[in-house]
Amino acid sequence: MENAVKFEKSSFGKRLGSMVKVDFGRMFNSKLFYIILACALVMPILMTVMMAMMDGSVSVNPQTGEESVMVGPENTWQNIGTLPGGENMGGSEVFMMCNINMAFMGAAVFICLFISEDFRSGYAKNLFTVRAKKDDYVISKTLAGFVCGTLMLILYLIGSMLGGAIAGLSFDLHGLNAGNIVMCMLAKIFLMLVFVAIDVLVSVAAKQKAWLCLCGSLGVCMLFFMMVSMITPLGSTFLHAALCLAGGALFAVGLGVISKTVLNKTSLV
Repeated sequence: MENAVKFEKSSFGKRLGSMVKVDFGRMFNSKLFYIILACALVMPILMTVMMAMMDGSVSVNPQTGEESVMVGPENTWQNIGTLPGGENMGGSEVFMMCNINMAFMGAAVFICLFISEDFRSGYAKNLFTVRAKKDDYVISKTLAGFVCGTLMLILYLIGSMLGGAIAGLSFDLHGLNAGNIVMCMLAKIFLMLVFVAIDVLVSVAAKQKAWLCLCGSLGVCMLFFMMVSMITPLGSTFLHAALCLAGGALFAVGLGVISKTVLNKTSLV
């Protein structure tokens, strides 16, 4: 009697590992990935140097004749957050909107275009048919987006320090210490999980409609943009980082389950 053919059942770990390997391979070979990272590095350098060069320049309102003097940045860390007693520093109004928290928007752009391309090309439908399951896909995309967002935050910090050095700005921490900077960055990295999970959910719901993905994800980023500075201040402590880690993990799991449900209940085309 011939032996029956046995098919080995693929475990969750093997499926997820295979999916992650494929996604990270595609990400590291994507031009979009490197363009976004380059923007995260170059943007704070250009912004800081240009604002420093414009310090003291006078502009005149042609209608009222009123003169206004441009006040450039005074401290390198303004790109990261508000220093104690630094609310009245030059360039504070600009840096309240154009700071390291823009990395959350950059991560949203990457995730939206990365996922929408899967559905637009038919890759996702083929993937779910012959290889991966919906939960593998959601976890893998969340990890890829988290890595991209983390690298953006780190590069933005490096760019801010380079820009401050080039412009000759102060590195004084105004009573804070290096530990506060580290905790601030860790808190932002952990908080990135929340935004990435939201971006993945919006993207799998909109699928091939990249414009809808971008509008939804960037809209959410704008809605919570000002809250990020309050949750992850420059003077962050271990408590801030721990709370962001807990919140990020809860959102990643909770919204990941919802994303899987959306994929199960909707058409893949």
